[in-house]
Amino acid sequence: MNNKKYIVILMENSNGILFSQVDQQSAQSMRRSLSNLMGLISYRVEPSFITDGSLPYLYTIMNQDECLALMATSDWSTPDPE
Repeated sequence: MNNKKYIVILMENSNGILFSQVDQQSAQSMRRSLSNLMGLISYRVEPSFITDGSLPYLYTIMNQDECLALMATSDWSTPDPE
């Protein structure tokens, strides 16, 4: 069972991430949207920047299934050629 939570942020706000509190090590290791405007971060314990609202995020806090569904959209993945 995956107990991670996932959020999407605008990459322009990535300087507000405390990387010691998330699974990624830097902005460079984040999964990014195809446009490079959004990034995905994951965590097991809610980071202080989420709790205190200092880092705005898009959508909602997601579980793994919700995150995988989002990653399958055209903002995050190119369609498979038929």
